[in-house]
Amino acid sequence: MAPFASSLKIGPYAVDPAVVLAPMAGITNVAFRQLCREFGSPTSLYVCEMITARAIVERDSKTMEMITFSEDEHPRSMQLYGVDPTSMREATKIIVGEDRADHIDMNFGCPVPKVTRKGGGAALPYKRQLFRQIVRAAVRAAEPAGVPVTVKFRIGIDDEHLTYLDAGRIAEDEGAQAVALHARTAAQRYSGQADWSAIARLKEAVTSIPVLGNGDIFSAQDALDMVARTGCDGVVVGRGCLGRPWLFGELQAAFRGEAIPPGPALGRVADVLGRHGRLLADHLGEQKGIRDLRKHMAWYLKGFPVGAESRRALAMVSTLSELDDLLAGLDAGAEFPQDAEGPRGRQGSPAKVVLPEGWLDDPEDEMVPAAEDMHSGG
Repeated sequence: MAPFASSLKIGPYAVDPAVVLAPMAGITNVAFRQLCREFGSPTSLYVCEMITARAIVERDSKTMEMITFSEDEHPRSMQLYGVDPTSMREATKIIVGEDRADHIDMNFGCPVPKVTRKGGGAALPYKRQLFRQIVRAAVRAAEPAGVPVTVKFRIGIDDEHLTYLDAGRIAEDEGAQAVALHARTAAQRYSGQADWSAIARLKEAVTSIPVLGNGDIFSAQDALDMVARTGCDGVVVGRGCLGRPWLFGELQAAFRGEAIPPGPALGRVADVLGRHGRLLADHLGEQKGIRDLRKHMAWYLKGFPVGAESRRALAMVSTLSELDDLLAGLDAGAEFPQDAEGPRGRQGSPAKVVLPEGWLDDPEDEMVPAAEDMHSGG
């Protein structure tokens, strides 16, 4: 297999291989990021959960706890969300002034109603001038400290309101160090197929900074196919690594032209689950950490011959010792199943995007939406 020739740089950081763990609410905390890094390359990017600019400015206690990185995590990559240039500027100043991150990724891709109804996430690039001002505010506030800013967005609000080409050009023009496209509209949410041809078109439109592709990467081969078909400079992986942190090892092998290792047997998956549980317990305390692990169980065990009773018990596990006992009862020799490939996590159905009243009336309107969300994590 020929190696993937990547010269991806995000500001001063060489991203090798050119793989980014997408921020996912309730998933990409410090424990999960560390687990992914243990399988993959320490020089890929692993982005924390979405952080709200206003919550940073107001020193919201939950948000300040969320911006936790392990001592050896470098570069520290934070995703920042906001709808107001002023709060984005002030939040960025705090982040760089207090040395809380080495890289800031701006979120303009979230499709959930509680975000879009306030003009945030995937709704915001439709307001081109406001989008420009927000990107400019973050880039200029981060520049003195040498912290690179990147921008992630979707194809648009829906098929009638596509925004990605303008968003890419504006981000490039305002000094973003890279852009990433989730090749779905907000109306699609996570349903259907990602339109990789849009990534190719964005790559043609944005020529001076890296363009990353996101959407439907569930295997190392999917990543290679995306690069081959779109010419993108790297990939962003979200739902494909749920219950599969070893995907980052497979991606590293694929991008370096090495043989992709076979999927792990159930005994190895049990080891990884145990490791994940301990990392979460270290991060959150045993009770809260093991409770947080429960949502990962179905993803880890997808396709494996695990009985309903064992699945129920693992989904209700409450202590590390109980976790160890349950994992020890699994069939360690069960091979990685073909059923474990393919889509993972939420998919749902397309839906009309919830927007502020009159949002679509004037794409040049610079007015800041009435209220900026305080809820970090997405």
